[in-house]
Amino acid sequence: MASWTPQPAGLQEILQTIRDSTDTQNKVQRAITHKLNSFTRVPDYIAYLAYILSAMPQEEDQIRTIAGYLLKNNARLILIALPEVAEYAKSAVLSAFRDSSALIRTAAGQDIVAFLGALEPRNWPDCLEQLLAMLDDPNSQEAAFSVFEKACEDFPRKLDIEINGTRPLDFMIPKFLMLSEHPSPKMRSHAVACLSYFVPVSSQSLFAHIDAFIACLFKRASDEDPSVRRHVCQALVLLLAARPEKLMPEMANVAEYMLYSTKDKNESVALEACEFWLTFAEDPELAPYLRPLLGRVAPVLLDCMIYGEDDLIWLEGDAEDTNVPDKESDIKPRHYGGKAHGMEREGPQNGEGGTKRSAYAEDNLDDEEDDDYDLDDDDDFADEMSTEWNLRKCAAAALDVLAVRFGAELLNVLLSPLKDKLWSTDWLERESAILALGAMAEGCIDAIEEHLKVLVPYLINTLNDPKPLVRSITCWTLGRYASWCTQPVSEEHKNQYFIPTMEGLLRMVLDDNKRVQEAGCSAFATLEEDAGSELIPYLEPVLRNLVFAFQKYQHKNMLILYDAVGTLADSVGRALSNPTFVDILMPPLTARWNKLQDDDDDLIPLLECLASVTIAMGPGFAPYAPLVFQRCINIVHQQLLYYQAYQQNPDLDEPEKSFLVVSLDLLSGLAQGLGMGLESLISQMQPSLFQLLTVCLKHPQAPVRQSAYALVGDLAMGCFTLLRPHLPAIMNELIQQLDPEPKVEFISACNNAAWSVGEVALRYGRDDAEFQQWVNPLISRLIPILLHPKAPRSLHENAAVSIGRIGLMHPVVVAPLLPEFAQAWCQALYEIRDNEEKDSAFRGICTLVQVNPAGIAKSLLWFCNAIVRWNNPSPELNAMFAQLLTGLRNHDPNGWRAQVATFPPTIQERLAARYGV
Repeated sequence: MASWTPQPAGLQEILQTIRDSTDTQNKVQRAITHKLNSFTRVPDYIAYLAYILSAMPQEEDQIRTIAGYLLKNNARLILIALPEVAEYAKSAVLSAFRDSSALIRTAAGQDIVAFLGALEPRNWPDCLEQLLAMLDDPNSQEAAFSVFEKACEDFPRKLDIEINGTRPLDFMIPKFLMLSEHPSPKMRSHAVACLSYFVPVSSQSLFAHIDAFIACLFKRASDEDPSVRRHVCQALVLLLAARPEKLMPEMANVAEYMLYSTKDKNESVALEACEFWLTFAEDPELAPYLRPLLGRVAPVLLDCMIYGEDDLIWLEGDAEDTNVPDKESDIKPRHYGGKAHGMEREGPQNGEGGTKRSAYAEDNLDDEEDDDYDLDDDDDFADEMSTEWNLRKCAAAALDVLAVRFGAELLNVLLSPLKDKLWSTDWLERESAILALGAMAEGCIDAIEEHLKVLVPYLINTLNDPKPLVRSITCWTLGRYASWCTQPVSEEHKNQYFIPTMEGLLRMVLDDNKRVQEAGCSAFATLEEDAGSELIPYLEPVLRNLVFAFQKYQHKNMLILYDAVGTLADSVGRALSNPTFVDILMPPLTARWNKLQDDDDDLIPLLECLASVTIAMGPGFAPYAPLVFQRCINIVHQQLLYYQAYQQNPDLDEPEKSFLVVSLDLLSGLAQGLGMGLESLISQMQPSLFQLLTVCLKHPQAPVRQSAYALVGDLAMGCFTLLRPHLPAIMNELIQQLDPEPKVEFISACNNAAWSVGEVALRYGRDDAEFQQWVNPLISRLIPILLHPKAPRSLHENAAVSIGRIGLMHPVVVAPLLPEFAQAWCQALYEIRDNEEKDSAFRGICTLVQVNPAGIAKSLLWFCNAIVRWNNPSPELNAMFAQLLTGLRNHDPNGWRAQVATFPPTIQERLAARYGV
């Protein structure tokens, strides 16, 4: 053992605190947590924990195990520990790993993995040596292998290194391959699992034995143990993703095995096998290999989507449970990322654009081109099924991707089995077929459209099914086809499909089963988004149904109801300001508002909902504005004080940012809805809105800054005269936020800062001397953002709009830089739908071209393309286009003709037809 020894007093204090931690009272637990957190500042804390775990057999196993758990959670402290402390901790956990108690061995194994991850194996080679040696000892090999498996899963790259001229994996891989033949199924399972984790990292040590590895997988494919077969399937999935060329020569056999395994009675095996088809479908380059298998794979996936007996027991799906209170454990945490300003592009964008569900909100960056910025996408199948990833859910996801990949080909394969299941007498088969229809909606929409005149009435009728699980999945699937149901093709279409779908989903909103309520409310929110202004004639019955749901819903579904109300407000806009509608909607929202305290988590979704309602109601919200404004100011002030206290005392829990974010968003809504109607409220309220806003602009948490910058832009639009005196302080923060190389977590804040700059510039007006001081600092940051190849499109778009708006107001300063950004500017905005923001930005670029015509010369094609992509430019802008294009042509007729001759025919035709050039 190393030279470190514990001090008796310190040991007793830590030991007593661990004993106290077994007390289940909340107040005691909070105090213990704070005390344990304070111990992390003790230089040899991890050594004490290691000592309790390894050298105090007289203590109960529970106490020693808790010490081991705390050691694992604080493993990173070993990086800053004194050498003798670190050496002691490492020796002690290896010693505890041989303890007679299984609990202690398990805890020590977790500590070893955590230490290896923190230190990296290159800095603890003797640990790897001991673990490898233990693999040859029948008494310890299983425990050692479990540690290896966890380490290989958690940090395979850290293990794939060279130490003192040798690569440990060069010894480990052959050892694992040999142990895949072990008599014990647990050992075989560990061996295959460990090998598979090195596939995604392209380990040269593994790939040197790739043929032996694949042979091992084929040999173990028929293993009697389900855990081994599961890891075989997992390994084949990883190989398909990383080295598909190795599987293609054997694809007939692999596919046969995977089809067989997808139907395995053990669900964990079937799930891993199903992942194979999902991975296969996701790679477009593998489509030629997958196409011949479609006729066999798709029906198997369809069968996998039927609920199993265990699912039905867990779901308790038949209950009329609307009066049963929810368990808190049933309510998933919600993420409130702050308001995001984006632009709408032409054509279907899968939910991109806008401000409520922008594709570039912090929690949903799903632009395929922006790999460096991607975060996890929302799961399309999360709401209609259990939150656990399971076979049914995986099969539905695979079918979704197959539909996108193969479209009509998939529908042709599944049409017959789908019909059989849709009209089956077995409700479980009907339910699975309806799920499949929803899963195929995006990819097969063109092929399936001719069948929707039969399928949509079938689905609407199925909303009457006695089985709640059938009604709930039908809601989800109708939501997936909402865009077809809501398209204003004809009065007949509206009467046959749109109105019955709307009425059917509204009935489900008020169902007596909570799962159906949830699915109905979510699907109706989707319908609202797709229908937009088409809903306006039906607003009164829609509102009365939603308001009735406020009386009926339990906690979980109330959160979804808020979202549906907020989405309705976003969709119908100022139509909601009708006094009749205000009188229907505001009483239940006000009742909820009055019931909730400022620190109640349920206030957060209500504030988010009201942010949309205030914008839609506009002046109609005025009677409610004073109380709402005051409460938002109070919450912002209180939350900033909490954060200040946390910064001064890190032992406190970090305050939840959501209260701050949604309060700022609601203030934004008030600014948009009431504009200068806020003047009296802003002038009376203390602390001042602008004092608080300036602090929020500097807040360490990016979502808070994101919402603060949105508020700056909304105040600029709604009540600029109130904002202007405070802009000198605000603009300095805003300029700093415009980072050309934003970290992923700062993108949305940068995005909103870029948008608000344009709003502020526009309101200052042309050649305003005060704004002029900021033009160069702003442009010097906006242009690099626009030119950054990996920035999300939304950031490119907002930067381009703001450059255009600043150029409109200060063309002499910006025009010399036109050659630098003209092409990127046109590329960023040519797909954007016609709107006022785009109009002012294009008037800006035209002004810059007027000042510096030579600046557009190298980007003329892109400039002309951006012009002709307008559908309906304003008269002022259209006149600018005509004047500019005529001037460019007349300046050098021969050069103009020669350049235009190289343009695509559609651009040439539109230029000639619209502007005669």
